Amino acid sequence: MNHSPNEQLMARKAAATPRGVGVMGTFFADHAENAELWDIEGRRYIDFAGGIAVMNTGHRHPKVIAAIEAQLKRFTHTCYQVVPYEGYIALAEKLNALTPGRHAKKTALFSTGAEAVENAIKIARAHTKRAGVIAFSGAFHGRSLFAVALTGKVQPYKAQFGPFPPELYHAPFPCHCASLDEVKKAVYQLFKADIEPSRVAAIIFEPVQGEGGFNVIQAAAVRWLRELCDEHGIVLIADEVQTGFGRTGKLFAMQHFDVVPDILISAKSLAAGLPLSAVTGRAEIMDAPNPGGLGGTYAGNPVAIAAAHAVIDVMADEGLPERGQQLGDRLKALLNGMRTEVPQIADVRGLGGMVAVEFNQAGTDEPDADFTKRVQSAALKHGLILLTCGVYGNVVRFMFPLTIPTAHFDEAMGMLTAALRDAVVPA
Repeated sequence: MNHSPNEQLMARKAAATPRGVGVMGTFFADHAENAELWDIEGRRYIDFAGGIAVMNTGHRHPKVIAAIEAQLKRFTHTCYQVVPYEGYIALAEKLNALTPGRHAKKTALFSTGAEAVENAIKIARAHTKRAGVIAFSGAFHGRSLFAVALTGKVQPYKAQFGPFPPELYHAPFPCHCASLDEVKKAVYQLFKADIEPSRVAAIIFEPVQGEGGFNVIQAAAVRWLRELCDEHGIVLIADEVQTGFGRTGKLFAMQHFDVVPDILISAKSLAAGLPLSAVTGRAEIMDAPNPGGLGGTYAGNPVAIAAAHAVIDVMADEGLPERGQQLGDRLKALLNGMRTEVPQIADVRGLGGMVAVEFNQAGTDEPDADFTKRVQSAALKHGLILLTCGVYGNVVRFMFPLTIPTAHFDEAMGMLTAALRDAVVPA
């Protein structure tokens, strides 16, 4: 039997790579351009996954490619801690200026979101001389051991990997699924039963939970967290790995809430697909670790930094946060307009271009993960790449490039409409 090129690679993948690296697609990428991706057999897809919210400026944006090529002609690596380079400092200066708050800030660069999360906790512990950390149910902060301990979802991220580091606690996340009063009660119960606030170094949260289901934090909850941290000398950390760089209608999601965190973490779309992350925070907090306490061999790679400089320019020059808001509004309107036709639609939510639709069994409050998978599968057959999320696996999230041409966005809306209809009445 002759197998297609995709089938041949799937067989090689199964033989050569572990099953723990879960893969959604049964096809393999050949090339991509902006919001379009072609597989090795020539099939075209519109990419609404963006490498999990990494391609806010689209695949192969010309300005990003030009910046990468220019840096490749100079040098690719020295290790910043051995022989430093101006690009690192210049990017730190830009992030210090662009992130919320006008206070003195400093930025350290790393390679991945999880790495940035762990270093943010290290910095908070060094500053406060405390150990405890509070995170939230449904959170996703990465897959390394400490970051996954902060993550508030067992399957598939925490299962089989314990025991986890001590002094980490979780409270309900204050969104549509838990009231602020419930969250306050849970946190105060932690303070009574598990750890006194004077031993808590940091509270870490996502302004919009990514893997948790694109759950938008309540504005009042953000203000309360700021007041709580100020009262007890706790470092407030905003994890903007997924929400940053225009995804929510503003450059950073915290700008929606008029609250300034002590530390802000960014990654993903910061460097348009190259591995780069950043921890930006109050100067006196960032300076707490001793020299040598922060860093990494690849942290702040010069090629990735060059891409990040281009991304920041493109965000401003092309008004991408505002475009994300416009496209997100269109997507929400389409999904809400299909509620009658698709009774499984339980909620449509998000900020700006960070939009999700939640599916329950029709007429009930029971999550419908099977229907969600049918939508994803049907969309793929129509040529639209979607990802699911949520603690119950019943949410589809949309992470289209903010640079997507209007004609391609219109085409994708048609594909999505057809997929929803196919899922309601499967063939």
